[in-house]
Amino acid sequence: MTERQLDLFAPEEPPETPAPVWRPPARPAPAELSDAELVAALPGERLQESVALAAEAGRRRLASAVPALALLCRRFVGWGSAAPVAQQVAALAAMVEIGGAPAAGAVATGIARAEFIGATLVEAVSAAAALDAALPEETLLGFLRQDDAKLREAACRCARLTPEIVAGLIELLDDLHPAVMREAACALGRLGRAEGRATLRRLLENEPSPAIVAALGRIADEDCLVLLARLARRVPALADAVIDALEASEHPRAAALLESLQSL
Repeated sequence: MTERQLDLFAPEEPPETPAPVWRPPARPAPAELSDAELVAALPGERLQESVALAAEAGRRRLASAVPALALLCRRFVGWGSAAPVAQQVAALAAMVEIGGAPAAGAVATGIARAEFIGATLVEAVSAAAALDAALPEETLLGFLRQDDAKLREAACRCARLTPEIVAGLIELLDDLHPAVMREAACALGRLGRAEGRATLRRLLENEPSPAIVAALGRIADEDCLVLLARLARRVPALADAVIDALEASEHPRAAALLESLQSL
């Protein structure tokens, strides 16, 4: 069998052109969307981009986005037993940034309907605390008694002045987790309950912070007020917090101590 001889003078065949690959048109970045487009996209089909969309809604403090952010949370009900659900966490963070009663109500409603579980529930209760959202008493009591220390800690920041919740906070003053004990004491102070005074006084001496100063100031006796004034001189970074606490105090000694700090 003879091999076919190449024709050196034949015209060169053009190379094959690959078939064009269809690509979807590029979507605009969240920052390029109008407010209405951003709200419409949030709970829609762009779930892969919903974290960025929620962050943009929070950055704009877009109040009209709250219902869409709440719907985004509902789309992930049942997720997050092992790790936080990124989309729900982003929606919660955005609602905290937006603030206001509608955002607080949306977070409280989502918690009451058990839309968040596991690690995401801790994020949701923390968001409720930041928004000063009122959680149902039974729900809050359940959180104060949970095995998860982080959930107990977050629940303390949502505490309301009811006999049952106060009793739960007092029990947590003996919690084995220091962060829970600290938040329980601060909550009692914010609620005007003297049961947290001894713990707050100890915390003031060992690990002072603006939150501890504010909570102790609400229930301070004369000795505690003197300690607060000394703290302002010893830790200038906390002087403003101490001055605020003394100004808010109705104790007769507070005014004299406040005057002594005016030169700081």
